[in-house]
Amino acid sequence: MDVYFSGLFLSFSLIIAIGPQNAFVLKQGLQRQHVFAVCAICAISDALLILVGVLGFAELINSFDRLEEVARYGGALFLTLYGIHNLHSAWKEKHSLKAKGKVNLSLPIAVLTCLAFTWLNPHVYLDTVVLMGTISSQYEEQKYTFALGAISASFIFFFSLGYGARALTPIFLKPIAWKVLEIIIGLTMIIIAITLLL
Repeated sequence: MDVYFSGLFLSFSLIIAIGPQNAFVLKQGLQRQHVFAVCAICAISDALLILVGVLGFAELINSFDRLEEVARYGGALFLTLYGIHNLHSAWKEKHSLKAKGKVNLSLPIAVLTCLAFTWLNPHVYLDTVVLMGTISSQYEEQKYTFALGAISASFIFFFSLGYGARALTPIFLKPIAWKVLEIIIGLTMIIIAITLLL
């Protein structure tokens, strides 16, 4: 069960960062347009990429002994930089996320936009395929449990964001809420980077 929660919490900490995909999901939720389709696309896409990382990357590591070491140190470096970026952003930036004027998107346009935000974002491959694949390799026989935890986080997060958007809006219109969130994300990333090195 600890492995499941490791996947769950790591996935949450990666997904929750401010980005165009989350902003789009939130906006669709606020405007109550195609919320189920948008949330499902995001969550299913994450699930596929996580499985590719956990299954494919683990096999690569088994084939090349040095690859695990390179991936582990590379993952630790990426997480450290990502964490520092979030802490710097919390210190210097004044974020707020506002839904702009209501725009009625057709279902095909909403789906294509969501797919673009998801699959054309290079960070999604680093987070799901590379990072999840690297960390899952530590669990050997329990990598499927780790993947299930990570996939669960995607479904929980995106559907909560999409359908809970109206309740969250007053909170996240305030820059201080984003600061707290980014500090938590930054510290979590650095702690995970340290565990990778240890």
